[in-house]
Amino acid sequence: MTMQVLARPWGAMHIRVDGPSDGPTVVFANSLGTDLHLWDAVLPRLQGVRVVRFDKPGHGLSDLPRDPASVSIAALADDAAALIEAVCSGPVVFVGLSIGGMIGQQLAASRPDLVRGLVVANSAVQMGTADSWNTRIAAVEADGIESIADAVMERWFAPAFRATPELSIWRNMLVRTPRAGYVAACHALAAADLTARAGAIAVPTAVIAGQLDGAAPPDIVAATAALIDGATYTVMPGVGHIPPVEAPAAFADILNAFLAEVRP
Repeated sequence: MTMQVLARPWGAMHIRVDGPSDGPTVVFANSLGTDLHLWDAVLPRLQGVRVVRFDKPGHGLSDLPRDPASVSIAALADDAAALIEAVCSGPVVFVGLSIGGMIGQQLAASRPDLVRGLVVANSAVQMGTADSWNTRIAAVEADGIESIADAVMERWFAPAFRATPELSIWRNMLVRTPRAGYVAACHALAAADLTARAGAIAVPTAVIAGQLDGAAPPDIVAATAALIDGATYTVMPGVGHIPPVEAPAAFADILNAFLAEVRP
């Protein structure tokens, strides 16, 4: 394992690389309000891959964006492209969840030379509406992330998981996200519509939904899969918005099957 920093125009981006140096590389992109530990339970279940993870601006150990208005899905995809060019040899499999899935769609459409396979998990070409994101931004700016945390947990996790002590870990991760970083990502989501981009994705793509996802319901995830030529679509039963946490073994099984299909 190595922890590194990649210099970006907005500051230092925290990255982490695990696994064999000669294995095929998989890059993971996290959801809103989480850091690269989102994937911790999945990684031991992957087979012989080199794993690269990163924290978005204002999340985890990355710097806050110098200009929050500069954060967009396109800019976040540029960060991912710079990461791949800096630490990866050749194109990668890109796995993104929620806003990470939008980053992956943008990246695969704009830089197909860097992506040989794409996994879009619990994501869509458009998530929510500008009005819904602006309402959330106003709540966070007025009263902090704590004020929305319980509602977010209901969207993120199925009732069975919310009844476990482990919920507190992920709630803490959310509320400890810097307010400026969270709001900047919300603005990016409010402005994002990748409908036109999805049709330009020409790499093998697996799309995954959670049956009980309250943030990216299966119907909008399925509609996104239908826009990507040749994409497969899987619904994971009994889980919400964060299946790598709720069902890491089942999520890893899907990833391993996809990796076997696109392995060089």
